[in-house]
Amino acid sequence: MFATADLRLFVHTAHTGNLSRAARTLDLQPAAASAALKRLEAQLGCRLFERSTRAMRLTGEGEQFLDSCRRALALLDEGVELLAAGRGQIAGSLRVTTPADCGRQLLVPIFHDFQAAHPQLRLLVQCQDRMSDLYHEGFDLAFRNGKLSASSLVAQLIAPSRRLLVAAPSYLRAHGSPRSLDELAAHNCVLYNTGKGWRNIWRLRQGRKAVEIEVSGDRMTDDGGLMREWAVAGAGIAYKSALDVRADLQAGRLVQLLPELTGEDASLHVVYPHRLGVSPAMRALVDYVRARLRQA
Repeated sequence: MFATADLRLFVHTAHTGNLSRAARTLDLQPAAASAALKRLEAQLGCRLFERSTRAMRLTGEGEQFLDSCRRALALLDEGVELLAAGRGQIAGSLRVTTPADCGRQLLVPIFHDFQAAHPQLRLLVQCQDRMSDLYHEGFDLAFRNGKLSASSLVAQLIAPSRRLLVAAPSYLRAHGSPRSLDELAAHNCVLYNTGKGWRNIWRLRQGRKAVEIEVSGDRMTDDGGLMREWAVAGAGIAYKSALDVRADLQAGRLVQLLPELTGEDASLHVVYPHRLGVSPAMRALVDYVRARLRQA
């Protein structure tokens, strides 16, 4: 019979690629962690990791065992959470990843309130624009903006949103407000890197007609939060999700441009690896986020 603590150590080591880091996360001494991993490999009769001085890489057997190990631990955690839910409690731990800007501005404050209401829940939150691999990085939930690509992940709509053209009043006073897409091309625009290159073609709709414009600018970033901050500071025009700039528009820090144009879909979704793995804590958090965003 495998020890649950050994299985958790294996999963954390696979996520981090580092046994010492995994041991610290689980509050284990390095010697105890090393012994636990050797014990697990002895029980399985195979090596789970290829070891080097800098990192640990899963072997083929380790990759195969990781998925089964994750599912087993998820079922165990779900059982514990179901017992807690029966007592009116949300407990356990959740690993969540969010887009950088939307996460810091909208979701993290909501997570804080949710956790305050459920103090037995542990949350690990990562705010980044890089697309995380839920399976290999061990996340339970991922919040994502925009149109989702086809995958085996289960997705739910959290809040509808579209991209808007926005700029600060200070920028408009200094450079004027574009009255058409042709005029927009002459303005300084804040560019965003999607990980697949710079997004310098902005696509919108004018009624039923699809239109696009190639833009340029002297500010470029792969961080959606920095993109918004530059726009608020008057550095240029940005093409941002309405959810990300909602507070700035309400406060007058940003102004919407060319409102007759409809921007691309930037709806907020939540995705998770498989429907059977949805724990009571996951379900409660998603429902809470959806309700809070509808109230705003």
